[in-house]
Order: sequence, then C-alpha cells, then structure tokens
Amino acid sequence: MAAGMVMNNFSLKQGHCLELKGFIPKDAKSFAINLGKDSSNYVIHFNPRFDHEGDTNKIICNSKEENSWGTEQRENVFPFQQGAETSICFEYQADHLKVKLSDGQEFNFPIRMPLDTITFLSMDGIELKAISLH
Repeated sequence: MAAGMVMNNFSLKQGHCLELKGFIPKDAKSFAINLGKDSSNYVIHFNPRFDHEGDTNKIICNSKEENSWGTEQRENVFPFQQGAETSICFEYQADHLKVKLSDGQEFNFPIRMPLDTITFLSMDGIELKAISLH
C-alpha cells in the first residue's frame, strides 16, 4: 500500500462518530484505516481488501496492542469500488466501535484496548477527501 497520512492529537471520545470520506484508487488492492493511541496501539485496524493476501472483497478488522496483533474479524459486507469515493463512520462506544458503511450497512468491532479518547488516525491506500467529528 502507498504511504498515507497520519494524524495525531485529535480527539474521538466515546459516544461520538468519526466520519471519513475518501477516494479509492482504480488500482487499489486494499486500503487501511487505523484508529488508536499511536502506531503501536490500534483500537481498530480497518482493512478492506479487493484482492490482497488471499482475500477478495472482504473487510478485515483487527486490534494491535504494543505491536501485537489480536484476532482478525472478517466481514462479508463490501460496498467499496475501485476508482470511486466512499464514506465510513466509526462510532466509538464503551465496548465496541460501530462501523457504518456508505451503503447503510453496519457492523460492530469489540473494544479490546479501552481508551478514554482515540487520538491517532492513519490511512493508507485511500485519498482523504473530508473528515468530520460529530
């Protein structure tokens, strides 16, 4: 994946939603969005795969604590298209993140590493168009 962007010191608190709008390149094999404390600690690693590491049209989610990966959660919903814009909303709850996809589908990912506030965001393989917290 191409090197992306990193944002530190923003504030996503429980009960709020981080909405990202982005453009997926035509030749994308996958893209990733990471939310957490820093590059070694992710509350969620959100990784839609078009055709990457043996996965086709699957969303792979995971957590990472002190550079150790947790257990993957695989989702079969896949509203993403190469060469198109998309939006994803991550709603931070006490025990899970509710992931809302552009087509209206949702799924939950468990909070394995509780944080008062998510302060780190990184993105690879997708071009950020807009970001909002609400």
